[in-house]
Amino acid sequence: MRCRARDLGLRIGRHRVGKWNAITDVAGVQVGHATLIQGSGKLRRGEGPVRTGVTAILPNEGNVFSERLHAGGFVLNGAGEVSGFTQVQEWGLLETPIALTNTLSVGAVSAGIVDYMLQAHPGIGREHDVIIPLVGECDDSWLNDIGGGHVRTEHVAQAIEAAASGPVAEGNVGGGTGMMTFDLKAGIGTSSRVLEESEGGFTVGVLVQSNFGTLEHMRIAGRFVGPDLQERMKYQARPGIAGSIITVVATDAPLLPHQLNRLAKRAALGIARLGSYAAHGSGEIVVSFSTGNRIPRKPRKKVYRLKILGDAFVNPLYEATVDATEEAILNSLFQAETMKGAQDRVASELPIKLVEELLKSERGIL
Repeated sequence: MRCRARDLGLRIGRHRVGKWNAITDVAGVQVGHATLIQGSGKLRRGEGPVRTGVTAILPNEGNVFSERLHAGGFVLNGAGEVSGFTQVQEWGLLETPIALTNTLSVGAVSAGIVDYMLQAHPGIGREHDVIIPLVGECDDSWLNDIGGGHVRTEHVAQAIEAAASGPVAEGNVGGGTGMMTFDLKAGIGTSSRVLEESEGGFTVGVLVQSNFGTLEHMRIAGRFVGPDLQERMKYQARPGIAGSIITVVATDAPLLPHQLNRLAKRAALGIARLGSYAAHGSGEIVVSFSTGNRIPRKPRKKVYRLKILGDAFVNPLYEATVDATEEAILNSLFQAETMKGAQDRVASELPIKLVEELLKSERGIL
């Protein structure tokens, strides 16, 4: 039985977690998955094996087109892609769902979001501007027939329609189905933090599609466990693939775009805590948004009021983002199960009992 990092007694940071310890603890945020697992054995382009999928994040009950949200982001290393990211940086607005998938399916997933939104909002491209969906990617080609065109527009609709609040499935699901981290099976992970009332009482939620690193660099809760795991477990490394991680940060704190850019940078510190150094071929991209203000597509007045959190009060949100990012990545590892994929390659699950033993010993301490 797999568990989450917190079930092992790991406590990352000083803030409490939300009810679900997930990005969905930010009110209005919903997550859904479409998971594609088919075939086994030798790679046959277009036939499989298939180990991939789509994860959809709906920022405000699925109504983000009509009631846009402030957004921002940060690129730690750019060997990756989030389509539509340049418009977010320019306008500071989010107006589509966010989807996560594999590298060669970005176009199909973007088209799927367009199809879905055209049905929901027929005025797009007529009385309204066109949309540029946000789609993040990581490379799952070690386990998946990535060039086979297996992700289609209907899978995007499935993920969006499955989106819900509450607990979020992690590990081998959705866009994380074929992903690995530190040479071990990983995928989707999420976590949240709730600030004390004296700090504003705001919630920060993080969701990752985690696919980076090699085992020799792995750290858990500040302990350098990677070399010990290398010695004591059997696993197959994926040579030549630096991987990537896409991180989505949500908060109900009323932050403006420049503040959300700054918040996104702090997620990079959480990634580094696990042992990442943002390798040359890896893509570390963060998208952040706030539900604290809703910006109507058709404002009734030329000037309208916004709520703004003063910069002097943002530090607890920074701290919470770092901690939630670290725990979200751990959850992606703790929840993932061993998977056999293309060419019968095996991505081994994190050996939880061995990790527990190492964390309780004096070994692995920095």
